[in-house]
Amino acid sequence: MKAGQKYSVLYEALMEEWPLLRWALVFSFFISILMLAPSIYMLEVYDRVVNSRSEMTLAMLTLGVFLAYVVLEVLEWARTGILRKVAEAVDRKVGERIFNTVFEANLRRIPGVGVQPLHDLRTLRDFLPSPPLTGMMDAPMSLIFVLVVFYIHPMLGVLSLVSAVLQVGVAFLTERGTGKPLSEANRFASLAQNYASNSLRNTQVIEAMGMQSGIHGRWLELQRKLLVHQATASDRAGGYGALAKLLQLSTSSLMLGLGCWLILVGSFTGSPGLLMVASILGGRVLAPIVQVIGGWKNVVGAREAYARLARLLEEVPLREPGMPLPPPQGNLVVESLMAGAPGSSVPILRGVGFAVPAGKLLVVVGPSASGKSTLSRLLVGVWPAMSGKVRLDGVDIFPWNKAELGPHVGYLPQDVELFEGTIAENIARFNEVDLARVEEAARSVGLHELIMSLPRGYETNIGDEGCFLSGGQRQRVGLARAIYGQPRLVVLDEPNSSLDEQGEAALAATLQSLKARGATVVVVTHRVNVLQFADLMLVLQEGAVRLFGPRDEVLLALQRAAQPGAAPAPVPMAA
Repeated sequence: MKAGQKYSVLYEALMEEWPLLRWALVFSFFISILMLAPSIYMLEVYDRVVNSRSEMTLAMLTLGVFLAYVVLEVLEWARTGILRKVAEAVDRKVGERIFNTVFEANLRRIPGVGVQPLHDLRTLRDFLPSPPLTGMMDAPMSLIFVLVVFYIHPMLGVLSLVSAVLQVGVAFLTERGTGKPLSEANRFASLAQNYASNSLRNTQVIEAMGMQSGIHGRWLELQRKLLVHQATASDRAGGYGALAKLLQLSTSSLMLGLGCWLILVGSFTGSPGLLMVASILGGRVLAPIVQVIGGWKNVVGAREAYARLARLLEEVPLREPGMPLPPPQGNLVVESLMAGAPGSSVPILRGVGFAVPAGKLLVVVGPSASGKSTLSRLLVGVWPAMSGKVRLDGVDIFPWNKAELGPHVGYLPQDVELFEGTIAENIARFNEVDLARVEEAARSVGLHELIMSLPRGYETNIGDEGCFLSGGQRQRVGLARAIYGQPRLVVLDEPNSSLDEQGEAALAATLQSLKARGATVVVVTHRVNVLQFADLMLVLQEGAVRLFGPRDEVLLALQRAAQPGAAPAPVPMAA
């Protein structure tokens, strides 16, 4: 059952644990056999002890059944431990892959993914050692109990078989009745959770503009739909569960009543104790199915979690890492680039092409919505292109293994994204903290003195998304992170949008330092004060290159174009 790559990750992870699962099934067989111990004990007491009045026989039978109980509990404990080990092994084998797939899906802005796959993995992990699964493992042994009851008397066997069939019918009705509402309830639960998480990231905006009522109302609507479907599923599951228990209880009594009737009409000549055994076994035939029906919500949840994970792993394959490459020198070439937001067919960039030699600084300018931020994302290999390439030292940057390339690239997005942790951890990109290099990066952006004024210095925790820092401080921490480790390619998207005069001076010093050590720098900006450091200049307009070339030539062309009735002068492409 290996459908190409579709189910390979999850299925193969489970199949690798088949030896342990096989032991769990073997234990299930002996557990089911040992479940007969009370019935056998009862039969022997009635047949041997009551007639022989032997205390020694009673003592030995009692000791035997006690030992059977001990073995039974040990086997159940061992089976649960085995299933827990299987769950942990599967989590260990596929956890990293699923995390990376979730990361890739969010990077591509695939809607509705969020962190749900991580919850799905936990659902699968919790299901493996759960009672519904052990009930499924015990269910096949019900056939043995049916055969034993047939051996006692065929009519009793027929009754137990009919009861089992009816119980399977109840299970089928449970699936039909609860499957869809449970699926919808899970979907709305995921939507409500994602909506709440996204809203909590913008609490200041919500509070300042009095949006809480509207946001809360929308969340409540999702919760209402969740509760409606959940209530429907619970009502139906409760009804079918009650019917299943009714069948189980009724079967035991009906077996006993039928046995007595068989004695009265002379069709049963065996020991009366066998009737008690048949009655108990009739109930045991249905017990595993009742156990599964009782935990049907978990069964549906695990099945849907598996399906969602399998679908996600199929739809979002990870990028194959290329062959190991030497550290880049920084020669950047963009070839006929056409690109848009991931998942969208509308191009934002149209035929963009230019080249930046290693060690040069390019300033990208243009009106809003001209594609500057999109270009910056493609330059660091975050977004894929519809067509064309971004090459660094002649190598396509998008499929380049980011674990290998990342230390040589610095990136500051327009919306600075910091993470829960210390200042040192954020600057060091959450790798092993080299405090000397962290301090060097902080000094380069003029942040060292500010950090040292904090109570714990570089060990100060900045909170979720850097909430304990001001906008300018977050931007400077992000800038320090971008230049940490002396990367060869640095892309800065609006690096001075939140900076004060001191921050502007620190940025200017940083750009000079980057140029001095030969890094290739691309700065997206609206502010002209960065132009004094530029070697090259690119003007984007409506997603296309309007002008590109040496800074002074582009500025001259813009000045001429600004004159009344003038057309933009052609600017030669930089070599």
